Amino acid sequence: MLSVLKNQQFRRLYSAQVLSLLGTGLMTVGLALVAYELTGADAGMVMGTLLAIKMVAYVGFAPIASALSARAPFKPFLIALDVLRFSFVAFLPFVTAVWQIYLIVFIFQLCSAAFTPTFQSVIPDVLPDEEEYTSALSLSRLAYDMESLLSPLVAGLLLGLMDARLLFIGTALGFLASAALVLSARLPERGTLKTALPFLERLSRGFRIYARTPRLRALFALGMAVSFTAAWVIVNSVVFARETLGGTQQTYTTILACYGAGSMVTAISMRALLKRVSPRLSMGAGALLLGLAPWTILIGLPFAGVLVLWFVLGASAALVLTPSGLLIARSSHSEDRPALFATQFSLSHAGWLATYPLAGYLGAHLGLELSFAVMACGALASGLIALTIWPAQDAVEREHTHAPFHHNHMHVHDEHHDHEHEGWEGPEPHAHPHRHEPLRHRHAFVIDDHHPVWNM
Repeated sequence: MLSVLKNQQFRRLYSAQVLSLLGTGLMTVGLALVAYELTGADAGMVMGTLLAIKMVAYVGFAPIASALSARAPFKPFLIALDVLRFSFVAFLPFVTAVWQIYLIVFIFQLCSAAFTPTFQSVIPDVLPDEEEYTSALSLSRLAYDMESLLSPLVAGLLLGLMDARLLFIGTALGFLASAALVLSARLPERGTLKTALPFLERLSRGFRIYARTPRLRALFALGMAVSFTAAWVIVNSVVFARETLGGTQQTYTTILACYGAGSMVTAISMRALLKRVSPRLSMGAGALLLGLAPWTILIGLPFAGVLVLWFVLGASAALVLTPSGLLIARSSHSEDRPALFATQFSLSHAGWLATYPLAGYLGAHLGLELSFAVMACGALASGLIALTIWPAQDAVEREHTHAPFHHNHMHVHDEHHDHEHEGWEGPEPHAHPHRHEPLRHRHAFVIDDHHPVWNM
């Protein structure tokens, strides 16, 4: 897995991701402490509001940002977003009111909603080999897990040396370093055929490709399976550790560490696993485990059993989440990937936006054990729906037939555009009315202008 870091451009981008995640983790700890400083016992409500702001920004703005940025070179775009995040975080040490935190975090999350999908869409271009890209996805999953484990530890060490508000300085420096690393990377050029489309078509393009691709519709259902179970873990683990297990803060951190460890072990082994089984089998198995494993909590697990359960849940979530980028890369052309990653980013966070409050409500009204079983039912139903939507035979290359038709769009001369010109059409890529002759052939199949439906 680590061999992919020999690629200098990916190594720089991955380092940028790690620094960005570490900075975000420090910001989360700092926000919690500043919220308590400003509001005391109401700090939990402030943090809940900040989480809602984050989800709303992610769900609503990611596709819009992708459509707006389609004409922009993505490297300067990424650098500009990192600089903007640095600028807004730099104001956080000086906030004196909660509304100021809400405003700064909202703008910050808008920038993140634009940055993250664009950054994710660049990696398949840097690593066109599928095995290397799978390793990159595993490392990315590992980075997210390490962030959740290491950020509180780093924050704790820093708090012994400085005021809580100075944690935001570390956050800001992380984004500045991320911008510098992106600047230093040599990134491949991306096709621009779709940038001539009107804004509304660019805005809807990712959703249209997503909705017409069976494996991507299944990906949404699989993401819902993760959000049903993981939302309960995130929202209710602290109460479960303290009230049901009768434990301490260390009990809570220990079970969360087991969840993260399960995810990390799975991420490390994902490349080897996907050499033996298909993504459908891996991701489907993970979703079904998320729907079945939580039921064991009803039998009154001992502490050791709880640790095993949380480890299994973390591993199951990683089985689903780690290969998701691979499905998007297989289902899109390079120029469509930013829109498709933005769509996935928006839809996946829409699931979290729904399941976070549901987990809290059910936990308070049904009890922790029964609410976990109910959330598991949602995960199990989502997993079964995904396996129904996603065909068992899902070859990347598909033989298909094109009927003859006329249309007008930006194009270059390829196997679909072998036609005569009169001289006025201009250099490629160019647009003019043209006819496509009937054709039957086989190639890697994705939804695009020439393949508008899945069954052709």
